Amino acid sequence: MFWTRRKVLGAGLAALAAGHGPAFAGARSFVLRPGAVTARIGGVKQELLGFNGSWPGPELRARQGDEMRIRVENGLQDGALVHWHGLRVPNRMDGVNVLTQDVIPPGRSFDYRFDLPDAGTYWYHSHYISYDQVSRGLFGPLIIDERQKPDVDRDITVQLFDMLVDADGVYDEDTGPEQFTAAGRLGNVAMALASSDGVTVGERVRLRLINPSIDRVYDLRIDGLDGRIVALDGMPLEAPRAAPGIVLAPGQRCDLIGDVTGDIVFRDADAPDLGRIASSGQRPRRATAIPALVPNPMPRPNGREARATVVMQGGAGGSAHAGFGTWALNDVSGLPRKPLLNVRRGTTARITLRNDTAFDHVMHLHGHHFRELSADGAPGDYRDGTLVGAGEARDILCVLDNPGDWMLHCHMLSHQADGMATWLRVG
Repeated sequence: MFWTRRKVLGAGLAALAAGHGPAFAGARSFVLRPGAVTARIGGVKQELLGFNGSWPGPELRARQGDEMRIRVENGLQDGALVHWHGLRVPNRMDGVNVLTQDVIPPGRSFDYRFDLPDAGTYWYHSHYISYDQVSRGLFGPLIIDERQKPDVDRDITVQLFDMLVDADGVYDEDTGPEQFTAAGRLGNVAMALASSDGVTVGERVRLRLINPSIDRVYDLRIDGLDGRIVALDGMPLEAPRAAPGIVLAPGQRCDLIGDVTGDIVFRDADAPDLGRIASSGQRPRRATAIPALVPNPMPRPNGREARATVVMQGGAGGSAHAGFGTWALNDVSGLPRKPLLNVRRGTTARITLRNDTAFDHVMHLHGHHFRELSADGAPGDYRDGTLVGAGEARDILCVLDNPGDWMLHCHMLSHQADGMATWLRVG
């Protein structure tokens, strides 16, 4: 049975970054300290993980064009890495073990430093034993404001998260094989964690939806907001789009702008009330239409093209494959010795993603955004993660303009942990 609430009580989301001030708009330098935290979930005290003593981690906020500097000081009893999900960062700043850097040992630190070419909604999370560390709370929102912000009254971040608890309501330590062979580690407690407690009827608000759950796909309905989708995975749409329902797979994001008509209620097929933002009072609604966001500067395809196919294999009921894990990509479990593609910088890659399993998978590419292609090859939305249904296939088109070794993996983190990962090299 799902427990629903608007906000989890922890040590507070606005944790101070020592010596650098609080994490608020305009700040460019931060300190993140992953470590043990205590939070209360479903009325039960939980021993979890967080950043800077808060669960989940504090919201980091900067402005498009800024340089961001983040020192990660490892307060865990285990290794740590942090990945800046969706940001087109330099390869050495991507936070991936083996491909980009060594794990940060306990008691040590690492300085991440990168420019911010893109505005939008992103997030940060552990990329070391991530199916475990993220499920315990090592994640947080990362918001890059536009140079010219859209005309809204409130800007609200909403993180959708689920947690598996035992019969006593305590975080379930069990990692049985069924969590890796099927749909993943799906929680029995689901929640919407909002950065605001209240809204006024008639206000125009921007909702930044983030799915940091390790395996759950949300089929989301939102009551109390007459809104339109304006961005997906941080990238603005060409024009605002109606939002009767929003499917958010692990790692994906969606921005909406809309006018408040009542309590904003977040619903899912498996959790009819994930949480709500209470409404009060009233003000006149705007007469203006929902604005489109300014597009981010994206590279254009050129004459150099490459093709590749990724076949997703394994899992319960799946056909045999040559990999050692439950899951595999192209008959290999885990990162292969050779990259899926080895191309010159600026090459346009068309990658076919074919799901030969009985379960959905969301494939996430680091360091880049790509276009989802329709069945007739027409370019669709920019994404950094695409959901491919069981037995289905999809092509994506990406200009590989960011040099380095880049991970391509299923962001159902239980699937990644047991084999579903590969990589690309851009020279």
